[in-house]
Amino acid sequence: FPFPYTPYRIQEQFMEALYGALEAGRVGIFESPTGTGKSLSLICGALSWLRDSEENKRLEEARLLEGMSPAEAGHSGSTDTAGEPDWVTAFVQRKEERDKVDRLKEEQIRRKKREDRLEKIRNNVQLKYAAKRKRSEEDETKRLLQLSKEALSQGAGADVLDQLDHNEEELILAEYESDEEKKVVSGLEEDDDDLEEEHVTKIYYCSRTHSQLSQFVREVQKSPFGKDTRLVSLGSRQNLCVNEEVRRLGTLQLINDRCMEMQKNKHEKKSDEENEGKKRRVSRAVCPFYSYEQMQFLRDEVLVEVKDIEQLVSLGRETKACPYYGSRYAIPAAQLVVLPYQMLLHEPTRSAAGIKLKDQVVIIDEAHNLIDTITCIHSAEVNGSQLCCAHSQLSQYMERYRKRLKAKNLMYIKQILYLLERFVAMLGGKVNQNPGCQTVSQTGTVLKSINDFLFQSQIDNINLFKVQRYCEKSLISRKLFGFVERYGGSATAVKNNKENQKLAGLQNFLLTLQQGSDKEGDPPVEAENNQLRAASPLMQIEGFLSALTNANQDGRVILNRQGTVGQSSLKFLLLNPAVHFAKVVEECRAVIIAGGTMQPVADFREQLLSCAGVDPARVLEFSCGHVIPPENILPIILCNGPSNQQLEFTYQTRDLPQMMDETGRILCNLCNVIPGGVVCFFPSYEYEKQVYAHWEKTGLLTRLATKKKIFQEPKKANQVEQVLVEYAKCIQRCSQAGGQMTGALLLSVVGGKMSEGINFSDDLGRCVIMVGMPYPNIKSPELQEKMAWLDKTMPRAAGQAPSRVLIENLCMKAVNQSIGRAIRHQKDFASILLLDHRYARPAIFNKLPQWIRERTQVKPAFGSAFAELRKVRTSLSCT
Repeated sequence: FPFPYTPYRIQEQFMEALYGALEAGRVGIFESPTGTGKSLSLICGALSWLRDSEENKRLEEARLLEGMSPAEAGHSGSTDTAGEPDWVTAFVQRKEERDKVDRLKEEQIRRKKREDRLEKIRNNVQLKYAAKRKRSEEDETKRLLQLSKEALSQGAGADVLDQLDHNEEELILAEYESDEEKKVVSGLEEDDDDLEEEHVTKIYYCSRTHSQLSQFVREVQKSPFGKDTRLVSLGSRQNLCVNEEVRRLGTLQLINDRCMEMQKNKHEKKSDEENEGKKRRVSRAVCPFYSYEQMQFLRDEVLVEVKDIEQLVSLGRETKACPYYGSRYAIPAAQLVVLPYQMLLHEPTRSAAGIKLKDQVVIIDEAHNLIDTITCIHSAEVNGSQLCCAHSQLSQYMERYRKRLKAKNLMYIKQILYLLERFVAMLGGKVNQNPGCQTVSQTGTVLKSINDFLFQSQIDNINLFKVQRYCEKSLISRKLFGFVERYGGSATAVKNNKENQKLAGLQNFLLTLQQGSDKEGDPPVEAENNQLRAASPLMQIEGFLSALTNANQDGRVILNRQGTVGQSSLKFLLLNPAVHFAKVVEECRAVIIAGGTMQPVADFREQLLSCAGVDPARVLEFSCGHVIPPENILPIILCNGPSNQQLEFTYQTRDLPQMMDETGRILCNLCNVIPGGVVCFFPSYEYEKQVYAHWEKTGLLTRLATKKKIFQEPKKANQVEQVLVEYAKCIQRCSQAGGQMTGALLLSVVGGKMSEGINFSDDLGRCVIMVGMPYPNIKSPELQEKMAWLDKTMPRAAGQAPSRVLIENLCMKAVNQSIGRAIRHQKDFASILLLDHRYARPAIFNKLPQWIRERTQVKPAFGSAFAELRKVRTSLSCT
């Protein structure tokens, strides 16, 4: 598939390597720099293999159905008939062959039925109008029924208090059966065999954010496969829910709990209606979008035409069907499933979504931070304030409803209360006192193994697996949040509903006055109040309990005691991400880990694949060159500054005035010759702030401002877009007006908001400067424990300790991501300056991306580097 905007040969190489990896069932690490059409190559290579695989499967089925022998048709002969008579062996083989033929015939019937239905929907527009008209009639009927109910209920003022009391029924925990898993009701009709078909071979494409997934879906729509590919976009309820009452809850956990509660109410609706004396609010009872017929129509619409998340949500609102469940019902028949990789990497979420990885293909794009993502997903942290708050709320809840709770509910609630009490005791406090006023006697950070933490906290006799399962199935956090939402969590707020309503109104009024009187410089108080009202702390604690069920050798518990109990925290740190990635690799036919900048790849091979038990012969590495010609990029490692000061930005030397002055002189000289935008990356926000203040004090900032307008990367994410817009406008204005001001200088931070996912293409990034080497904080307890674990479990590589390799890899991954912001397409050009002589060391130099490493020049003196920059500028100006 030659495309005019990318070199055909690079795409051809990428697709050939991808096709070969999928055909051979390999685990591939694919690196393709920005501008090579990576997304399009992934689509075309993967879908080409999928089409060929489906065609080969159908040919094999046809041969078998025509009566070929099992051996020729790929019959496995799995039954062990050793020692049996010949006639028994022949009978067993014939029976297996007949069974296989019957299964193939059934599968063909289901496939033909699905294809005919989708083709009919695709070509028959009248069906859509008929379905839309039917939905309108149903909505009108529901509206009239609701009006009649309201009319009948008029004059029933005496029953209002009884109705309000009954609304409290939703806060009571249902009877819990821990030993029997109730069958999850899928919402499908029993006679609908079509949705029960076996999963077809499919490709799961994962990326980091929904915006990247939407961009990928648009690439699919433009590709040669866009017309007839069955694609499903998956997302969380937070992104796909169309019920405004549920969406207003805001946080993902609350939305999940409310949705599950509404489903439960839907299936219990008949038994509730039999009890005529009880009344329930309709808005809380069932979700109007959770309808089988509506979701069946949405499922078919999803499979007929490729749609991204936004189009799926719009379709859900139009059809009044739930996009979250409608898209999941389409998974079995889909060929390409697009989802965030957090959903695929977390096994409980994967199972809840109905994702089956057996013999399927997984492509993880933008995978440069895959290890960190797996670690973050399976780590958890709770502070002392959350523990004490949850204990207080749960105690009041138990006292309020003690007489109405079943024995098992009371047993589990008491176990959770005991766990909270012991957690707070491990921080050096007590649950019945204000955590903000309890001073911690022994401050500091302590790391413990999971078993040591369980024994020292005296909770080793509690089955955390059962407690975790109880929290998930009983929705106790949802009930507790409703209780706090109603009564404000105060011990005195357990009176009748009228008094509670008055109290809530007074509290809201006082909160409004408080927020109105707050000054602009004091937003943390309001943010904290909103956070406390947004979710129950028990939800965070459930995640911590789940983390404690990991194997002892795979994680550590960090006790961080600071000042007061409220400021102290408990954190679970996952050390071995491979334990959660192993199942993905084992079940899938092939796994492709792809990204624009994957170097260094040693982390993926050792920490993920090797620890997951992947045979090294199964691992395939592929890296293609960049689309730009060699003269369009000038990477330079600069060892000394203009005054011959050696550039070595270690923790001991980077704070020296002469080092900051030398950095400023380098930028002043570069800004004199480089047009457009210059992006300068610092190792941290603190160092960037320190250097900026020093330049301001010495007057060097004023000299810089004569050539470039200076912008700083903000810490708040909501301000990044505004800074980037002003930065781009300034560069465009300077290029059009001419004059002494030639562009803008953006001071950014490695690992910040602008080091990943931002395109500094063309004039936005004519030069990228890396100040020093952004090594992580080696004094961090988490990092120290990770290093110790690697030294204990991993072999030495090339004479280096695994912990040392980890530090260098973390540093160079951050560097490679930052300097990759400049070259974004085939005709782009830029300079890259690495300000530190340590980049020239072979161990560091070899971890640069190949397309940068091949063109990098090491310059001991600033004069020769400056001459190269002037030469490039002259040649580009002539061009």
